[in-house]
Amino acid sequence: MRSPLAFTLASLAVLAACTDTAPTTPTPSATTTSTSASPDVAAASVSVVMAGLDSPRGLAWGPEGGLYVAEAGNTTVNGPCVGSPRGPICYSGTGAITRLWKGKQERVASGLPSLYRTQAIDIAGPHDVDFQGKGNMFVTIGWGANPALRAGLGALGTLFGRTIRVTPNGKWTLGADISSFETAHNPAGGPIDSNPYGILAEPSHQFVTDAGGNDLLEVSEQGTVSLVSTFPNTPGGAEPVPTEVVRGPDGSLYVSTLTGAPFVAGAAGIWRVVPGGAPQLVAGGFKTITDFDIGPDGTLYVVQFASSPMGFGQPGLLIRVAPGGARTTLSSSLTNPTGVLVGPDGAIYVSNKGNVASVGEVLRIVP
Repeated sequence: MRSPLAFTLASLAVLAACTDTAPTTPTPSATTTSTSASPDVAAASVSVVMAGLDSPRGLAWGPEGGLYVAEAGNTTVNGPCVGSPRGPICYSGTGAITRLWKGKQERVASGLPSLYRTQAIDIAGPHDVDFQGKGNMFVTIGWGANPALRAGLGALGTLFGRTIRVTPNGKWTLGADISSFETAHNPAGGPIDSNPYGILAEPSHQFVTDAGGNDLLEVSEQGTVSLVSTFPNTPGGAEPVPTEVVRGPDGSLYVSTLTGAPFVAGAAGIWRVVPGGAPQLVAGGFKTITDFDIGPDGTLYVVQFASSPMGFGQPGLLIRVAPGGARTTLSSSLTNPTGVLVGPDGAIYVSNKGNVASVGEVLRIVP
């Protein structure tokens, strides 16, 4: 994100989901609450299905039916630091991927690249996860600054601003260097900045949103990065900050935008993208969208990190947008939500407390 941030959103953006078998239904924990009904807030049952997470972000269904969440990491510093306009960026290496399967929560990959910005109190690392068939888990690793600064971390700097591929045994290999594409091309113009966030994995390629570069990119099977689309600034001049990319039931790509400072309510939205054409706004009037998903019938499920008129004032929201455009708030009591995923059981799964370590959780919300 190119606009200066006063809080931890420099690394935020989130998930796409892909599955080739029907997911299993996670077993809720004993913690269950209900939101109270009001004219614009529906009564919903909320339960915690995953807990103790380190800055949980994007969600995805695995090929075996497990529910996966990307964990950006914690505040441990395990390596060098480099200076940046927002203060020191320090290597942490505490990123992870955690799975809930058959009622058991376990980390299936750990020690993934992650960063802790000690002055900004911001954690960045694995931001989103998606699957390309069996055995091909793709994860975005964020950065959130000028890619040239990566060199200040030495060899560890090459691990950031890119995708990685994680195998079923938890080992991982480097994928496409998204941030180098920003350095070489800077498609949206302005200061060079890169923060890979959302990912959609499909046969032979992936789509990645660069929340810093303000664009949607495609990664070929050979790892070549190409531009799909850039996004316009808001009418007030804030940058778009694309967060998630999802394939819609109509076959088109859809992308959410968080928007940059001052994070004005009503500026965020969902865009329809057809390669070769300009993006079209299909649902506007939101605020700080960190993730969204689309149900089989075209219903949108949108998570807002905050709900105040400006900035990051709480609470976070989960909003349902029916195909006809009617909007219903399914939850108005979230805390910094960062990911959302439609379940085969009719429930909606949300990464909550996504900007803090050790207390992050995944909620199961039944409208």
